[in-house]
Amino acid sequence: MFTGIVEELGRVEEIAHGEDSARLTIRGPVVTTDAAHGDSIAVNGVCLTVTTVEGDTFTVDVMAQTLALTGIGDLRPGDRVNLERAMAADGRFGGHIVQGHVDATATVVSRTPGDRWETVRFTLPPALARYLVPQGSITVDGVSLTVASLEDDTFTVSLIPTTLELTTLGLRQPGERVNLEVDVLAKYVERMLAARTGQMPSATEEPKVIS
Repeated sequence: MFTGIVEELGRVEEIAHGEDSARLTIRGPVVTTDAAHGDSIAVNGVCLTVTTVEGDTFTVDVMAQTLALTGIGDLRPGDRVNLERAMAADGRFGGHIVQGHVDATATVVSRTPGDRWETVRFTLPPALARYLVPQGSITVDGVSLTVASLEDDTFTVSLIPTTLELTTLGLRQPGERVNLEVDVLAKYVERMLAARTGQMPSATEEPKVIS
């Protein structure tokens, strides 16, 4: 489990493509300090398993579905990525419950600068709209954020200077793709209420979860 508090901006060093997979080598001096084979690290909000650690770099294997359905498939060597290690049991809970299971991708619509902050608008996939509420939680590229405003097909977040400086959200431009993960508690509440009323959502109504 993660909390959406990015520990560092890593860098993609190498991507080795297979027939239906890829192996990424990522530089992250902070997250590699105690990383080991089999550990989980969220890369732009996608929970990936460490296969090797060498110095301040680590490698992860990514399957075809993840490459196709998340922004991981858009990465190129030299790209910056948000990195977060799985939360320790005695760690500080700074964000909200994040599983690293991407529900969908969105695109940046616009950026509106403020005094020392920015409002960023994203597209909102229809299947996820029911899980968002104003001032509720949303994970964008692995960053725990608060929904500032909500419309039928878009939502906005307000980014403080720290977020702009220390995460990829300070770099994302209109048209670029980001990973979304909605609050898992909202999904559980919906399913429990549906079970009580006998109106369970069909499989086609459920968002595809990518891990």
